[in-house]
Amino acid sequence: MAKRDVTYSSYLDLDRILSAQHPASDAHDEFLFIIVHQASELWLKLCLHELEAARELIVADTLGPAFKMLARVAQAQRQLISSWDVLSTMTPHDYSLVRPHLGNSSGFQSAQYRLMEFILGGRNPDMVTMHEATPEVAAKLKAELARPSLYGEVLRLLQRRAFDLPDEIFDRDLKAPHEPLGVVTEAWARVYREPQKYWDLYELAEKLVDLEYHFQRWRFGHLKTVERVIGFKRGTGGTAGVPYLESVLKLGFFPELLAVRTEI
Repeated sequence: MAKRDVTYSSYLDLDRILSAQHPASDAHDEFLFIIVHQASELWLKLCLHELEAARELIVADTLGPAFKMLARVAQAQRQLISSWDVLSTMTPHDYSLVRPHLGNSSGFQSAQYRLMEFILGGRNPDMVTMHEATPEVAAKLKAELARPSLYGEVLRLLQRRAFDLPDEIFDRDLKAPHEPLGVVTEAWARVYREPQKYWDLYELAEKLVDLEYHFQRWRFGHLKTVERVIGFKRGTGGTAGVPYLESVLKLGFFPELLAVRTEI
């Protein structure tokens, strides 16, 4: 297509996007339910695009552009958080008309959400199992588990910057979540006690704290929306619903960046 023939609609492929809503019932609120989740998947796609690029810049020790990308992810997370406010306009009765048509589908099955968790360091290889029916998705998740997380690369950067982090830290199972280590907390304490000396690392740490803060706000919004709309029923994907969402609130990504606040 010649540039002069490009329109707003064709550039954004709006015909496909705006025809991608296929309600399975006559319930008025199913349209809302579909669009909120579709929009969330688009924001997640942007988050992944930025996080993957930021990680490569951290590997290259080119932190300036990475800061912009990480800040953009935090702003996209704000959009994800606000989506719960829109979805929570559904009443229990509204949702009861939609739920029978969802089958076993659940946000728990979002591959992009899971990939974002994996990149940030919240890793559990058992979560790949539900995606095995889609080989290319399972392969992407497994590939992510086979490489260092975003935080893993940040810790490698600290070591390259002459912080005393032993090699044994990096020999641990990449598929497992990061466990807090005193030596890592001590390294961050140096950064936080002398921010002018280590300004780019200090800023990087705060960008990561922003990501975790917003991720946990998103989880909390999910919990409160589910609690408001369905109470303590089990989730459609077979999860325990609210109790499951309460349990994941305890799972963080960068434990030493919170622990250091007690140290300094």
